[in-house]
Formats: sequence, structure tokens, C-alpha cells
Amino acid sequence: MYETIQMLHSYLAYVALAVLLLAVVNSITGLIGNRIFNMNKDLRLSLFALILCHIQLLVGLILFFVSPSGLNAIQEFGMGGLTSAARLLAVEHPFVNILAITSITIGWSRHKKFVEGEKKFKNIAIFYSIGLLLILSRIPWNQWF
Repeated sequence: MYETIQMLHSYLAYVALAVLLLAVVNSITGLIGNRIFNMNKDLRLSLFALILCHIQLLVGLILFFVSPSGLNAIQEFGMGGLTSAARLLAVEHPFVNILAITSITIGWSRHKKFVEGEKKFKNIAIFYSIGLLLILSRIPWNQWF
């Protein structure tokens, strides 16, 4: 079960990051180009990025509790006994990614309060970009390639 969840978390990460990056680029180009916020393309792309990131978070939380490098590592070695690589997987990666998903969710919630396309694009661009940067900062890159 652990291997299946880990594989799902790894492959879903590629999809979630790609869609999140598309949503960020779309919102920045919409902001720069003074486009009207299209309910079909812009809304759905941002919503799809939000949904995929939340699914990725849920799979990651499940993985945190069943993985030997998640909660089990903290219980076995304590916070002070973790190496930097183990601390990345057990503490930093989950915590920072929860902050990233929170930022993305705030951006989604705030954009709904505005009617003007410029303000919608601006909120999505800012908060989704913060979320993307946080996610990219805590990816265990040595395990990705």
C-alpha cells in the first residue's frame, strides 16, 4: 500500500505542478494583457489547479502517516535525531506544502469577491505564485530525477 501511495503522490505531483504553472502563467498574461476574465478558460484552469493541489495534499497527508520517512521517522528518531534529508521529508516538505496549498486556497477565495478581470487575475497571480514557489522550494529534488 505504501508503494502505491508513494507512486501516486510522485506522478500526481507532475500533473499538479504543470497545471499550477499554467494557471500562474495564464493569470499573469491575463493581468498584463488586460483580458476579461473568461469563465470557461480562466476560471476552470484556476479551479482545476486548486483541485489538483488539494488532491495532492490529501495523498501526501496519507503518505505522511504510512511512510517510514514521515511520522514514523519523527517518532523513532525524534525531531533532533533527524538528518537534513529526513527532516526535509518528515517536517519541511509537509509543513511548507500545507502553507502553499493555503496560499492557493486564499487566492481562489479572494478572486471570487471581485467582478473586474484585473483584480481576479491579480489575486490568482499573486497567491498561486506564492504557492508555486513554496512547493518548488521544498520538493525533494534528489528523489525526483
